[in-house]
Amino acid sequence: MHPSLSDPRCHQPLPEGPLAEHSRFYQRLHRRYANDLPLLPPGVPVLATMEQAYDALRARGCDTGTALRVLRQLVMERLIQLDCEAQTPLADITRAVTELAELALDRACHQARRELDERHGAPCGPQGQPVQLWIIGMGKLGARELNVSSDIDLIYVYEHDGETAGMPDGRGRISNHEYFARAVKAIYSLVGDTTEHGFVFRVDLALRPNGNSGPASVSLAALEEYLQVQGREWERFAWLKSRVVAPRDCIGSPEVQALRGVVLPFVFRRYLDYSVFDALRSLHSQIRDHASKRSAGHPERANDVKLSRGGIREIEFTVQLLQVVRGGQFPELRRRPTLDALQRLAHAGLMPQETADALARAYVFLRRVEHRIQYLDDQQTHVLPTRDDDLAWIASTLGYKDCCAFLHELDAHRELVAQEFDTLLGGNGKKQCSGGGCGGPRAAAPPPPELEVLLEQLPPGFRERVAEWRNHPRVAGLRDEARARLFRLVLRTAQWLKEGRVTEEATLRLANWLEPLLRRESYLALLLERPSVHEQLLHLLGAAKWPARYLLQHPGVIDELVGDALLSERFVVADFERELGMRLASLRSTGEDDDETLLNLLRRAQHAETFRTLARDVERRITVEQVADDLSALADSVLRITSQWCWSRLKNRHRDEPQFAIIGYGKLGGKELGYGSDLDIVFVFDDDDERGPEVYAAFVRKLINWLTVKTGEGDLYEIDTALRPNGNSGLLVTSFEAYANYQQQRGSNTAWTWEHQAMTRARFVMGSEALRERFDAVREAVITSARDPVALRGEIVTMRERVRSAHPTPAGRFDVKHSAGGMVDAEFAVQYLVLSQSAAHPELRGNLGNIALLQRAEQVGLLPAGVGYAAADAYRELRRVQHVARLDEAPTQVTPPALQAERDAVLALWTAVFGTAP
Repeated sequence: MHPSLSDPRCHQPLPEGPLAEHSRFYQRLHRRYANDLPLLPPGVPVLATMEQAYDALRARGCDTGTALRVLRQLVMERLIQLDCEAQTPLADITRAVTELAELALDRACHQARRELDERHGAPCGPQGQPVQLWIIGMGKLGARELNVSSDIDLIYVYEHDGETAGMPDGRGRISNHEYFARAVKAIYSLVGDTTEHGFVFRVDLALRPNGNSGPASVSLAALEEYLQVQGREWERFAWLKSRVVAPRDCIGSPEVQALRGVVLPFVFRRYLDYSVFDALRSLHSQIRDHASKRSAGHPERANDVKLSRGGIREIEFTVQLLQVVRGGQFPELRRRPTLDALQRLAHAGLMPQETADALARAYVFLRRVEHRIQYLDDQQTHVLPTRDDDLAWIASTLGYKDCCAFLHELDAHRELVAQEFDTLLGGNGKKQCSGGGCGGPRAAAPPPPELEVLLEQLPPGFRERVAEWRNHPRVAGLRDEARARLFRLVLRTAQWLKEGRVTEEATLRLANWLEPLLRRESYLALLLERPSVHEQLLHLLGAAKWPARYLLQHPGVIDELVGDALLSERFVVADFERELGMRLASLRSTGEDDDETLLNLLRRAQHAETFRTLARDVERRITVEQVADDLSALADSVLRITSQWCWSRLKNRHRDEPQFAIIGYGKLGGKELGYGSDLDIVFVFDDDDERGPEVYAAFVRKLINWLTVKTGEGDLYEIDTALRPNGNSGLLVTSFEAYANYQQQRGSNTAWTWEHQAMTRARFVMGSEALRERFDAVREAVITSARDPVALRGEIVTMRERVRSAHPTPAGRFDVKHSAGGMVDAEFAVQYLVLSQSAAHPELRGNLGNIALLQRAEQVGLLPAGVGYAAADAYRELRRVQHVARLDEAPTQVTPPALQAERDAVLALWTAVFGTAP
């Protein structure tokens, strides 16, 4: 056990002289390989310098195996010296050991295959093609994080089944399966056997399909079948860090993409995946039990910096769990190195930045301690030494003045790691054990009751709804584990209903939400693992009908409820676009950036942001105007990103950057989008290239398809282009010159008054800055052009009557939008004021929204005192009432005298503007 802070051993004298020389391993290396040490060039060993030393050893007459073993000893001597005396960064140490392993496996693989080819001929595929062998590094080798005395976890996969070519006389032909089994043995002999020079690396094949009872190498087809049929949850954590590490000439080959295509869908599921929590608890429990048994009767073995509570393994599990749960939807999280992944998790909002930084500091500290433990005797151990001088040496090489300071730092890091790990696996923000006990798995839940017993425990209304599951095929088809999760969720929901924490309407909608999703068991796991998510989901389901419908259409968005920042933040365009850019880059790096994947990526991101706004809205954290602002900003961003991605994938594009713009009208133009609003947009281009019209027409067709097509993730927006010049009979995309001429009444084909009304709310959404300036000039010219006020008033009043007649309201009811004194009256009044008065009053030219323009109209004297501000307040309230009604899918009509004051204010506005009642 370590000494306590009051123990005299804390003040054990620190070693003097060169620190590396305390290592018994270092001493042995110097005695044995003194003449060979200069063969490794100065500095941190890297692949190039290790190859140089290896070639020199071969030139001295060493065979492959001997040269690799001696090289290993030279590298270890250098690393001990650099790490302990020069404080070389951890990344340099782990990279050197990893590159040593890659070099050894590459050389061993080539020699093994060369010898086998000479006896049996090369293995052939179905069409006689050469067959590759891939050595897959798992764990720390795959992540390029090998420690200095690590074993290497390998899986051997060959490309195709078949036979070898045999010798010219026909002899020696064997199956590819036998060929590669022999290759594995030969590689092991060259790397793993212990000789007079030791070994290069200990090799472990236990992670291969079917473990130690499986074949030493498997075909790609056999691996795919195994992962699809028999692959277990814990194996997903193992494959998370997998990487082809040798032979080097295969690593970048197109054929390796087929291997990625097999592994990625196994590790990262399309939907949110909280079912892995139980798997990780089980795996962690087994490791903890093994460590406990190992230290039984040997208390000194309890101080394991890797496997004990708060050790390296708990950091790795914390990171891998979040990666596996979310990596299917967020490809930027698919990073093998632990430190890289920690930062990606923080950037994705899955972990506070300060937590990620603290875990990173703990990881580096514990790994450096682990290395010093192994430097002592070249043993594959992670247990702190019991000798006082060894412990003092470790403290000294880490820069501590005595053992007490070192042990205090060690305990602080391990406690932080343990708390974060316990919180993650506990699922409720609390540690799951006390007094330094288990540190992980929570107590087993009691077995759930059978359905009939369950029904007896439910309140009447909820009971009737759940009773419908008696004969439900999806419920009947659930695995026992999934049915148990479902019934526990029902019991918890019923308990909250009895306590008054949720409404009966919410519980009924939860049952409706669960039914179509029962086959996606990970949703059940998520709700069970995260009671806070379960409760907030019920709150949203009970708040209104539209959120319940949206959650049913896009169930994956419930994972947004996990984050603490959901209700405290707003939509940030830069963050949204940066995250999508990271996801695109991650998909490109693995060759997964096909159109379907990107379509689904866009939809998931847009649905998640819409849901975040919805949750803030329902919780009344943001106003109706802020909802519209955020939804409009989201639409702008989606249009911008989709345009960029479509253009980059357009086969006949003729330039890197399109000379193209999108103009937004209506609710998009006025930044007043609601949930599910269509986008009224016009496409224009300004390109003198003779191919322009054809290219931009193809581009716009592709863009509209990307925005509107329904995939497994749903769609993005409905697009309405009826406001383009000449409406639905006009071109889908127009040259900017033709658009400007049409709007500014040049030529015989010009815009109507109602189109100029629409122009008051038009807005440049995206495109080049030059086009933005030209559009703004056209818009200002249109709305400030000279008009006959009387004729304009007549046209707008006539248009208002047409709109009202198309939306009749029952007698005795007031429609907040279409009735006299409703929102449309306020909008038409503003449009008249802008078109008739903005030439004389520049304050009205900006696309500021109806509320601000009404206030400005009063400020400049165009409306009587109090009329503009009262109408603005009325319009705001009418929007709010409409918004609340639509959220609950209720009629937007009320019975007077409800909203009478608002109606009167708008009627007063209309009379002030048009002179008569509407």
